[in-house]
Amino acid sequence: MKILVSDPLHEKGVEIFKNEGFEVEVKTGLDPEALKAAMAGVDGLVIRSATKVTAELLAAADSLKVVGRAGTGLDNVDIPACTAKGVIVMNTPGQNSNAAAELAMGHIFAVSRHIGRGNAGVKQGKWEKKQLRGRELKGKTLGIIGLGNIGRILAELATGCKMSVLGFDPFMDAEAIKARGAEPVSFDDLLARSDYVSIHVPKTKQTAGLFNAATFAKMKDGAILINCARGGIVVEEDLCAALEQGKLAGAALDVFEVEPLPANSRLLYADDVVCTPHLGANTYEAQENVAVAVANQMSRFLKGGPAEFAVNAPAK
Repeated sequence: MKILVSDPLHEKGVEIFKNEGFEVEVKTGLDPEALKAAMAGVDGLVIRSATKVTAELLAAADSLKVVGRAGTGLDNVDIPACTAKGVIVMNTPGQNSNAAAELAMGHIFAVSRHIGRGNAGVKQGKWEKKQLRGRELKGKTLGIIGLGNIGRILAELATGCKMSVLGFDPFMDAEAIKARGAEPVSFDDLLARSDYVSIHVPKTKQTAGLFNAATFAKMKDGAILINCARGGIVVEEDLCAALEQGKLAGAALDVFEVEPLPANSRLLYADDVVCTPHLGANTYEAQENVAVAVANQMSRFLKGGPAEFAVNAPAK
């Protein structure tokens, strides 16, 4: 059986496939037409966030049985089309959670103490000490939207900084949220009480555009927004307006509506916004973890084992 790796994957993942007896082709950066041509005879497709698994791509796949996402997010996969085609879609939740949570915590520090602007200024010969007065985290309130693995780890990190933690997750009851280190509150209550709001939910029909002008109006004056989840959850024009009006004191973003961030984006010209190029899972440890996990899961499935962490259930 053949495995096609269409996005960069740690070499340990490729080794596992080969040791399990699979034929492995690593072809990254293909344009859509080249990728369709490469799908002939492929039983398993390994992706990250770049490859778009569309109905058109699936139509070119004559043997595909499983799509494995080395990571968690699946907004680049047409899951209903995969289900209709009889293709299992699986991901590797939890393998990069620590990396994403640490980045969110790093963003909180960076925007609070103007680390990015201070670094850039020193390298440009500036010494903006008086202009870059920051704020301490101790005693502040962090509101976490989504208390999955990443949100849970972030709550632990924030508690270590002596922050109070509020949590909202529509899929968890109050006791589950408490067990993850947060005080359970409603969405609106979290917005009104939090000095920092960090987003940790997938992009769905329900969460797309969730943070818009109306949402920002409900937030505490001078609050800071952190988004290391998915682009499109935050309406960037509305965020820029909230910053310019002084409603929010800052924002830290690792994900954007369009990636790479366009050169004319207003976010690039905002002093109180920290931006990074979608680094959430980009650590040596996380890259190895997700590669090993997806290779093991797909190998077991293709050899007759269970579809671990499958997000769909195609009819047989």
